Amino acid sequence: MAAERPTFSPLWHRVRAMTPRLRPHCQITRQHYRGRRWHIVHDPTSNQFYRLSPIAHEFVAMLDGRRTVEEAWNLTLQAHGDAAPTQPEVLELVGQMYNSNLLSVDTTPETEQLLRRGRERLKRRVQQQAIGIMYLKLRLFNPDRFLAWLEPILRPILNRWGFLAWAAFVLWAMYRVLPRWDELAAQFRTATDPSNWVWLGVVFVIIKAIHETGHGVICKRFGGQVPEFGAMLLVLLPAPYVDASATWAFPGKWQRIAVGAGGMIFELFVAGIAAHVWLAAYTPGIASGFTAQLAFNAMLTASVSTVLFNANPLMRFDGYYILSDLLEVPNLMSRSMKMLQYLSQRYLFVLRDARPPTTDPGEAWTLVIYGVAAGVYRVFLFFAITLYVMGKLFAIGLVLALWTAAAWFILPAGKLVHWLATGPQIAEHRGRTIGITAGAAALLLVVFGAVPVPEHRRAGGVVESVHRSGVFFGAEGFVIAVHKGVGDRVEAGEPILTCDNPELRFRLATARADLAESVSLEQQFTTTNPAGAQVAREAIKFRREVIAAVQERLDRLVVRAPHAGVLVEGASGVDPRTLVGAYARQGQGICDVVDTASTRVVSTLDTALALPLYELGAGGYSVDVRPVSQPDLLIHGRTARLIPGAQRRLPHAALGYAGGGDVATDPQDRQGTTAARAQTYLYVEGLEPEAGATWLGAPGERVSLRFALPSRPLLSQWIDRLRRLIQGRADV
Repeated sequence: MAAERPTFSPLWHRVRAMTPRLRPHCQITRQHYRGRRWHIVHDPTSNQFYRLSPIAHEFVAMLDGRRTVEEAWNLTLQAHGDAAPTQPEVLELVGQMYNSNLLSVDTTPETEQLLRRGRERLKRRVQQQAIGIMYLKLRLFNPDRFLAWLEPILRPILNRWGFLAWAAFVLWAMYRVLPRWDELAAQFRTATDPSNWVWLGVVFVIIKAIHETGHGVICKRFGGQVPEFGAMLLVLLPAPYVDASATWAFPGKWQRIAVGAGGMIFELFVAGIAAHVWLAAYTPGIASGFTAQLAFNAMLTASVSTVLFNANPLMRFDGYYILSDLLEVPNLMSRSMKMLQYLSQRYLFVLRDARPPTTDPGEAWTLVIYGVAAGVYRVFLFFAITLYVMGKLFAIGLVLALWTAAAWFILPAGKLVHWLATGPQIAEHRGRTIGITAGAAALLLVVFGAVPVPEHRRAGGVVESVHRSGVFFGAEGFVIAVHKGVGDRVEAGEPILTCDNPELRFRLATARADLAESVSLEQQFTTTNPAGAQVAREAIKFRREVIAAVQERLDRLVVRAPHAGVLVEGASGVDPRTLVGAYARQGQGICDVVDTASTRVVSTLDTALALPLYELGAGGYSVDVRPVSQPDLLIHGRTARLIPGAQRRLPHAALGYAGGGDVATDPQDRQGTTAARAQTYLYVEGLEPEAGATWLGAPGERVSLRFALPSRPLLSQWIDRLRRLIQGRADV
């Protein structure tokens, strides 16, 4: 990815006679990246840093306030030849160091230089804050005195032995907590209740303050200064931060990595302490006390948020700086963007003078891969955060979305237009560059906005029996024999279990004896007492009705299958085999019988997916099914039927998060069968495996559904999905 380096610049006359000098209070330290030596220039007053190669450092050292830029450049050329910086590179070097307040020039008063550059830095900071509204920062105080007091106290454990002890403690906490995963899941449902939000926020701020203290203490441990402690509005959520940029000047990469990981180390230690407190305070089956809830809040905040956010290298948090030092690629994010800009200028606009941010092939590929990944993640993060905020606070989310879209997408487009209009790099090829840009934009518009492509949507589902019936006790009694259990096949009317009720058998015997007595009396009175005979006949009729009723209840003591099928667990969640000797009441559920020969797929769809299917109608789309256990097997569904109306009750727990599905469930529902948002039922019937394949389709089996909709341009698909997603999240 090397490029030709133009030696001369048409703007050289602007700096050739200047006599700048490195400001005397600047500090210079050495670092090594990928086996090469670099020099870090640091201005303690403004906390600005600049990285110089050995040759660039030698050039800057020649700028003593008497030697001109051109004289220093000529001396560098004589000493290093082709390796010396070119005029465009010198222009960039001098300009950036001057703007960073590292160089002073005697052409204007020093005070005026400082004031003007200070105003420029303040202006750039305000602009950056406005652009990055989702990461707004506010400086509060200088924590140096506090850290200078705390660091000697913690110094005995800030070493490799302390790190090993920390790792052992965290692993011990995990060893104790993870076996109680089900209880953690149950506690998580209460942690997300609105009644806990305030305490969750308080714990979050305290934990993050400890996190930032970890950065500051370890930075202080290696001799760095921490001049700033403040609050950052992280997507409308306040979070503390410290300025540990002094780490950039540390000579060893493991020192820089230690500072980057310091916050997570402190935070995970707090999570370990909170885990032990939670284990001591939490009692299963009983509502959590205040201590257990606070401990769980701390454990959740100090572990999950650290792993998902601070350790994420695609965001400019701790993981990013750790990855940058591990790869030995400083300024990873900005140089990745510059690398992508170079590739577009070099290969799209065919600018021979374009210069890459690195000439090392390995580093170049690292920058390209990271730049693409970070760009894709930025788009994902934009939609995920704005849609989430819009779902909670629609007006604020809408403003946040528009502002961030302008900062992340519209402003870069404006910079591209400005570069096309005024960029000196394309002065000789401006017409060609504008034509290429317009052609590329038109091509993208045609590809994404005019060419129809197949549209597919996906959802999760579960196999269920078309005929499923519950099995219940027909009469109260003791279970004395079980003939079938869960998993066994039964035919219609086949006994499943037998009960006994001594009271019913006694009542039957008594009723039969009473009947015999009434028959005897009826025979005796027939000739001697017609009236008594009539009473006896009425008694006989009543006794026979009693016998029939008792016999019917006795017959119901044998529980039989309502139809052919396989026994499965019902709502009671028990196997009939476990009921021997138990006393059952009439109407009590036992299990279910499902007809495995006749199955269908049931799925739940959110608003964004259900509405287009409604609009297309039953014949406007097709649906294919793939079992989760056999993803290579394709099954065609002949008919798909949407049930009008939406409901929160899920037809099967396997559709919810707890069962491995993709439907968010209500944290208050421990069964996992109540959706957080209303869902529309869809039934897919007439399941036909592809030719030569067999599929049993057992009820309860999870499947994936793919809907094939009519083809249309990608841009139309994306706009429609975004519109429906906003409607679904914001309920508008």
